[in-house]
Amino acid sequence: MATDNNTLEAKNGDSCHSCKNRRTILSLMASGLTCIVSSYAFGSSLLTPSQMLGPFYPEKIPLEHDNDLTTVSGNYGISAGEISHLIGQVLTPNGSPVIGAKIEIWQCDAFGQYKHPGGGGGQDPNFQGYGRTRSGVDGQYRFKTIKPVTYPGRTPHIHMRIVSKNANLTTQLYVKGERLNDRDFILNAIRNTRARSSLIIPFVHEPGFPPDELVARFDPVVAG
Repeated sequence: MATDNNTLEAKNGDSCHSCKNRRTILSLMASGLTCIVSSYAFGSSLLTPSQMLGPFYPEKIPLEHDNDLTTVSGNYGISAGEISHLIGQVLTPNGSPVIGAKIEIWQCDAFGQYKHPGGGGGQDPNFQGYGRTRSGVDGQYRFKTIKPVTYPGRTPHIHMRIVSKNANLTTQLYVKGERLNDRDFILNAIRNTRARSSLIIPFVHEPGFPPDELVARFDPVVAG
């Protein structure tokens, strides 16, 4: 199993901008979503949009919750699916690293089931389903997981939650090029195009990683 590698929202706008944000929030409330879409610009950076926690956050944090979701202690296999490295830095709007932030991710397995009583319980015994780590001195974090897959009603996504001294962000990450993105009601509840696009990331091959594994880079921006 891999171990945690700890080395590895400033409103800005006029009243028109504020009205736009209020309209967006009212629209979300009317549609029954329990998320708040954060699309305030601060300087040259955009705060990462908030999204709903979803129904499959663990009822109880599992004993095994490290940053490698592709293996499970006591099992000798590796997760089904496309092994992927999710890497990035947690940053403030001015580009400073956020040190020691707790970062959690959770997602369904390659068969579209969450390791949760309400999500099928998980079909892949070798997939951890949830992991967490802390950002290092340069704000970096790293997870080893699988490229997300679809399940009924949703485009592929990974849930992420970041908790630091000044921030508590829950969001979701999406796969660039995925055709279902255009129809996903949660992703498209974010009306600001730039904010929405910031959550859509490529999963690609990169030098320095195993040729059969993918890399996805995501730098969340949170309140400093």
